[in-house]
Amino acid sequence: MIDDLDLGFDESDRSGDKGKHRRSYVRKRKGESSGGRGKTALALLMAFVLLGVIGGGAFYGFDRVQSYFVTPDYDGAGTGEVTVEIKQGALIADMADALQVAGVVKSSKAFIEAAEENARSKNIQPGTYKVRKQMSAEQAIVMLLDLKNKVVTGLTIPEGTTAKGIYKLLSKQTKIPVKEFEAAAKDPKGLGVPDWWLKRTDGKPMKKSVEGFLFPDTYEIPPKATAESILSMMVDNFLTVTGEMKFADRVREERGGISPYEALIVASLAQAEAGNKDDLGKVARVAYNRVYKPFPCQCLEMDVTVNYYFESIGQEGKRSKDMTPAELDNPKNPYNRKLTGMIPTPINNPGKQALEGAMDPPEGKWHYFVAIDEEGHSEFAETYEQHQKNEAKAREAGII
Repeated sequence: MIDDLDLGFDESDRSGDKGKHRRSYVRKRKGESSGGRGKTALALLMAFVLLGVIGGGAFYGFDRVQSYFVTPDYDGAGTGEVTVEIKQGALIADMADALQVAGVVKSSKAFIEAAEENARSKNIQPGTYKVRKQMSAEQAIVMLLDLKNKVVTGLTIPEGTTAKGIYKLLSKQTKIPVKEFEAAAKDPKGLGVPDWWLKRTDGKPMKKSVEGFLFPDTYEIPPKATAESILSMMVDNFLTVTGEMKFADRVREERGGISPYEALIVASLAQAEAGNKDDLGKVARVAYNRVYKPFPCQCLEMDVTVNYYFESIGQEGKRSKDMTPAELDNPKNPYNRKLTGMIPTPINNPGKQALEGAMDPPEGKWHYFVAIDEEGHSEFAETYEQHQKNEAKAREAGII
């Protein structure tokens, strides 16, 4: 374009006809302008594209830089509903990750910072919660602290309930078939029972059973729980409680070589036989005296073991006075009350007080006991003659 412009002026100078060549130059410029407008439009378009790329890059870069200084977080209380599980022992960082994955908070960092600013965040309990999606971390903390948002399927397992009884209660509450609980229970170690618990020192063979390890308590069952996860939770509770009591250590040190498992069996016997919590330790002492100390048959002679056998074979239990001699002394019953030594397994799942009674029973040489009042209190005797007198007292009170 510069060459053309120069040429135009040269021609004008040579001809001397400035008007003519000026008009020719003007026409030439007009012709150029029609093509120039297209080039100009293209140039402008490219300029806008370039600015857009630069602008987008600048925005992206700004967003990246901003994220280093401003923690990504949603505003407000969120929308919809979603359930999030806060697991037992979860740290704030674990909670933050779970909430971010569920789409509740925008970033785990936002939740951690909100928790640091809220001293009550340390009170967040394990469990399953109903929260909302895309809510601020601050609001998420508030919802997790409000127990109204906790999904609770509470079930109380009474002390002294047998494993079979527990499976029925759990099945009714969760709609999980009893067979699934029975299948899971076949592997106590898989449920968390340590190897060292499943040992005896009395020379009797060890029978694989979860009976005794399903600690009676009130449990919050998560919505997606399985038979295995529920039973594992109960076993874990048992281990926690007995660990805090130092049950195993004290039994080994104080019960004369009896294994913790055998003491657990004794706790279950006390739970079944004692009509009153005040007598749990005394009943445990009777069991120890009958099996591990000199006693005519070196056997328990407790009818509750017969009822446990009835349940194991699908029969209804009976009151002692309704049992026949054949039922009481059935040689095919591995829980026969005349069986020498300690029975194969616990006969129920004892509570903490029964465990304490078996761990630290009161001193005494009792071999017999009988309930004497409606409150379930028992009289204890060292000799059979004294026991007969106690039985007479119980008959007078209409107890037996």
